Amino acid sequence: MGISSEMRREDSWAKRRESLLIASAYEEDRIRKSRECTQEGVRAGTKAAAVACVASAIPTLVAVRTIPWAKANLNYTAQALIISAASIAAYFITADKTILECARRNTHYDKSA
Repeated sequence: MGISSEMRREDSWAKRRESLLIASAYEEDRIRKSRECTQEGVRAGTKAAAVACVASAIPTLVAVRTIPWAKANLNYTAQALIISAASIAAYFITADKTILECARRNTHYDKSA
């Protein structure tokens, strides 16, 4: 009993699916546009994360060195969490918005109805 070594390979299902189905030119175009939207979202998210990292790191580090409460209560871990939370949030929000905007741009509604 168990899973055979052929089924354990991660591409075996993908290869089987690709061999049975032949995508039309329209479907291939949609797949290509989808990949382009994803790449565009990743690029925009990375840029936004870099900006958010700098924009949150500077005030955090200045505050830790000048404000007595922050100096006493924000250790290195807290500082890293503040900076990384801002960067992660900026990345995902921007990537999501960019991908959705690109998908809307590429959507073709049936105008005959």
